[in-house]
Amino acid sequence: MGRHTKNALRILRRPFEWLGIALAFILIVPLPRRAMLLFCDMVMRAMFFFDRRGRKLAARNLRIVLGRALPAKAERKILLRSYRNMGRSVGYALWSCVFAKTRCRKAGVMGAEGKAFLAEHKPAITVSGHLGCWEILSQLAYLEGHDMMSVAKDIGSSAMTGLLMKARRSIGQEIVPAAGAFRPLMAGLKAGKSLGLLVDQVVKPKDGGIWVRFFGRPVPVSAAPAFFAAKGKAPVVMAWSRPLKDGRWSCDTLATMKPDEARDIWGFTQRTIRILERVIRRHPSCWILNYRYFRKTPTPEELAKLERLEARSRKEGGSS
Repeated sequence: MGRHTKNALRILRRPFEWLGIALAFILIVPLPRRAMLLFCDMVMRAMFFFDRRGRKLAARNLRIVLGRALPAKAERKILLRSYRNMGRSVGYALWSCVFAKTRCRKAGVMGAEGKAFLAEHKPAITVSGHLGCWEILSQLAYLEGHDMMSVAKDIGSSAMTGLLMKARRSIGQEIVPAAGAFRPLMAGLKAGKSLGLLVDQVVKPKDGGIWVRFFGRPVPVSAAPAFFAAKGKAPVVMAWSRPLKDGRWSCDTLATMKPDEARDIWGFTQRTIRILERVIRRHPSCWILNYRYFRKTPTPEELAKLERLEARSRKEGGSS
């Protein structure tokens, strides 16, 4: 399919995207929490059925995560739950556009370790991945008294991006577009604001990404947590929102790191990815599996540099 054909299809699709987003917003916002979750589950079950390409990608990623193929029935169960988890997170973002503080308190709980860390450290850098309900993490930190700043990348159409931006701002946190985010985030950090960052997406080296190993494969990811921790002298807490049986989420702390540890930008970044790997292996159905994490290939020079960094780290007993 040519570039002009793709652009034409995007233009033709736009009114339908707007209609779907408007309907979702109108239907989700008035619902009680449990009804909202059931609605999201039904929508994502239908999407799972029709999204043939996405299912194949998710299955490939699952095999990379686990290092093996599962029986078809077990694989399908994990993939369906991954779709459901993604739908619930996006649905929660829309649902919390109104009465954000009240709804956040009803839907999530901050663990004791996270509460203690946030009470002691202001500002702080919170780091996670697209695990559980990633949308609620910065909201919970905001409710613990932190002025939060987060980065927003385009998600789907401009309409969906705009609606999710509105949802994320609804509780009071500040949202910065990904393009040119470094300066406003650093200024906010120096002004005492905390940062909420996600690190499990592909970031091209020309946009500030660095190559690390993710499930054994080279992937360029954001080094932002390390840069901000080192330059802003702010501690880092890694956490994720673990789904509970009653449909709520618990913000569980995975690790805490001091600013001095971030001086080794590559080692620090690789460590954050390793921490996420361990959680994803235990809970693959809580991760967005239908994302092209492994679509980039390093140049020979980039691969050689990565291997030198890994060799140095092994010699020093570090991250790799």
